[in-house]
Amino acid sequence: MTRALQTLSVLLLVSSLYLSLFLGLVPLNETVQTEIIPVSLTSSVAIQLPFYALIVFACYLLARLGVAIFTFNDVPEAHAELQKEIELAKVDLRKGKVEVD
Repeated sequence: MTRALQTLSVLLLVSSLYLSLFLGLVPLNETVQTEIIPVSLTSSVAIQLPFYALIVFACYLLARLGVAIFTFNDVPEAHAELQKEIELAKVDLRKGKVEVD
């Protein structure tokens, strides 16, 4: 399973869990059900879980992007192999009377 698919699966699981909590399908304490679970943009008392989850997820993605850029390295062997494959493709196309630059 690819990393993107795993991330998507986790996001779907978290959103399903939040939806079940928001709809009251899972019995919770009254305080939790009324003050923590719902999103209230006007109330400073309510903890806004989806908003904070979105911010945390964005920070995670930015950190992951930064690490990927920081650890990016050149692979000269792969470059040379790719150039050979391009030349072979050009030769094959020329045999098929296709004009290639």
